Amino acid sequence: MLTRAGAAVSTFSSRDYDLTQQVDVARMYADLKPEIVIHLAARVGGIGANRENPGSFFYDNAIMGIELMEQARRNGVAKFVQVGTVCAYPKFTPVPFSEDNLWDGYPEETNAPYGLAKKMLLVQAQAYRQQYGFNAIYLLPVNLYGPGDNVDLAHSHVIPALIRKCVEAVRTGAATVEVWGTGNPTREFLYVDDAARGIMLAAERYDKPEPVNLGSSEEISIRDLVTLIAELTGFKGRIVFDPTKPDGQPRRKLNVERARREFGFESQTHFRPGLARTIEWFNEVTAASPVA
Repeated sequence: MLTRAGAAVSTFSSRDYDLTQQVDVARMYADLKPEIVIHLAARVGGIGANRENPGSFFYDNAIMGIELMEQARRNGVAKFVQVGTVCAYPKFTPVPFSEDNLWDGYPEETNAPYGLAKKMLLVQAQAYRQQYGFNAIYLLPVNLYGPGDNVDLAHSHVIPALIRKCVEAVRTGAATVEVWGTGNPTREFLYVDDAARGIMLAAERYDKPEPVNLGSSEEISIRDLVTLIAELTGFKGRIVFDPTKPDGQPRRKLNVERARREFGFESQTHFRPGLARTIEWFNEVTAASPVA
């Protein structure tokens, strides 16, 4: 998307530069000499991964962002786009979540270390703008989904995990699929292509200190989500909810008016067709070699 817009884009993996290491961050800036940095790197996972790794989720996400932004400032980067997380919002935020409510309470406990690490980068961006005139902006995307997602059940988010469970149940003839929690919490999801377009628009057009939500404004319960995934994958067995497992945040739905007003972003992919495309991708990549 950025290359189609005429930008020369450099991407890399942790094998090229370990962004938790100061020396690697310095080497990255020396090698690539970027004019604009869009910081998407993160250590992420679902509720289980967050519960098992709170310390590393906090440290890795905080240190990556802090060092990347500091060295961007020192290297004269023209703009820094920090992509945060909906997990930064308080556990009981009024729905729809407004950016003005971001500091009104503590995040949901299972992902608080991750959410707070990312939220500190908003503080850094605003402080650097105030002291150094550094052009850093901060975006708050809701839960993302789409082709290319992580489908490792130990670390994946809810949509890829449920797609994998349902598809594998169909292939093996399993009678049930187990789902964490009660099924009652709600979530909002943003298709990956829409998220990329929103980030690009913000990089082009937004230059203010206030954080901006990126979302679709489509809210669905986990119970309805797994029912829809079962329908689209052809799973006709029984869905079993495990209430001994955590539900996570009770509701998530964003107020997306600021993004529309400030840089003209609105999501274009409705949830059902986006989910169908994601399932089609999963079937294609696992048809020949099933995911381990």
